Amino acid sequence: MKHGKKYLDSVKAFDLTKQYEAAEAVNVLLETAKAKFDETIELHVRLGVDPRQADQQVRGVLVLPHGTGKTKRVLVIAKGAKADAAQAAGADYVGAEELIAKIQNENWFDFDVMITTPDMMGMVGRIGRVLGPKGLMPNPKSGTVTMDVEKAIAEVKAGKVEYRLDKTAIIHCPIGKKSFGAEKLVENYTALMDAIVKAKPAAAKGTYLKSVTIASTMGPGVKVVPKM
Repeated sequence: MKHGKKYLDSVKAFDLTKQYEAAEAVNVLLETAKAKFDETIELHVRLGVDPRQADQQVRGVLVLPHGTGKTKRVLVIAKGAKADAAQAAGADYVGAEELIAKIQNENWFDFDVMITTPDMMGMVGRIGRVLGPKGLMPNPKSGTVTMDVEKAIAEVKAGKVEYRLDKTAIIHCPIGKKSFGAEKLVENYTALMDAIVKAKPAAAKGTYLKSVTIASTMGPGVKVVPKM
């Protein structure tokens, strides 16, 4: 993969092999994020767990102290009073069979999060095959299958993120935008790392935090000292 001049300049600006304390790493990252748009800052954590084992899964949700900087479009699948409540709470789209059909027949995905009430899960399950690979399938663990649709919508709009292990035992999760500045990014980073550490499975053996890296959309990764 060929990198542009800005990326190569950024690489020269710091020590790629060094592990920095979180605050210093964020400062280095902000100095090297040179794209003309407001880059997303992501956290990448490699864990010492086996993602193939059910008792070593790491997954959870939290509302970042300063949100993610992205306004998420929320689709709520509900009927009756819950549909009315979702509309009043600021959902971008609310419906039932007609929206399920739209996703199924028109490949419509103009939303970032789907929330549904438990009674509608049978209907939603019919399109699980298309929602799953896109990470859009509602799940009680992530708070997206719930009777309290108002709370779920408020949390998503406030900057709730879901972190979960991928097949290579790495968690990838946004912690904000470059425009947030160092202080807010460090606070978001700390909140997310604390959650990941608390989610350590009892079955995990050896070193839990293998490596921690933060990176901007277009910039190189900066290594952070892993701390339990």
